[in-house]
Amino acid sequence: MKHLGILAHSTEGAALCFRAFCQEGFAELGAHEHPDVTLDCISMARSMAAWDAGDHRAIRATLAESMARLARAGADYFVCPDNTAHMALGLPGAELPLPGLHIAEVVAERAARDEHRRVGVLGTVYTMEGPLYGDALGSNGIAAEVPDVADRRTVNEIIFGQLVNGVFTESARREYVRVIRRLAARGCDAVALVCTEIPLLVTPEVSPLPTLDSTRLLARAAFETAVGRRAAPVWRGGPAGD
Repeated sequence: MKHLGILAHSTEGAALCFRAFCQEGFAELGAHEHPDVTLDCISMARSMAAWDAGDHRAIRATLAESMARLARAGADYFVCPDNTAHMALGLPGAELPLPGLHIAEVVAERAARDEHRRVGVLGTVYTMEGPLYGDALGSNGIAAEVPDVADRRTVNEIIFGQLVNGVFTESARREYVRVIRRLAARGCDAVALVCTEIPLLVTPEVSPLPTLDSTRLLARAAFETAVGRRAAPVWRGGPAGD
């Protein structure tokens, strides 16, 4: 089995991905069994000023530093359970130290398999207003829909004020359900939860639309790679698909 490296950026999403990856092993390989996995995390605080300034190259350098540590630990490939971080990882530049699975490609692959045609996108304001999911879904013939400006602000404020800090409130859940209902009214047939903390707040049972859980979909794809049921990744940064 291959050794997974988890490139963490936000702690709650990374912890969920780690747990979900190991649980795939417990379910399929037996009690307490899972492929080797190493997690490395440089504090997100180190990158926040760069996010606010739009300096994605500085963020890419920080993530590459973390990934180099994963490579030294013996990881064969990586996943980054942070959707927004892929905006930095996707910049042209020197190859990353490890090949990896691209989270947006994993989510778009599942959306296509489930025959969705218009998918609402919930994540940080950087992700919702950037090209990441418009490109990934669009390349599969799927339209991407984002909330209006006020709702994008609400979703983003809850992410950074609560979710990344491990705070999950009923009032926040109601706000997200309201936003998802508005996306459904605009013709969406699914919602992509593409901040990796959102699935801890919005479960399939409360969502007005079918959910595409980017965290658990990535963990599942990582597990399938580790056990040889999915081809080894070749992406080493730059635009997805290169």
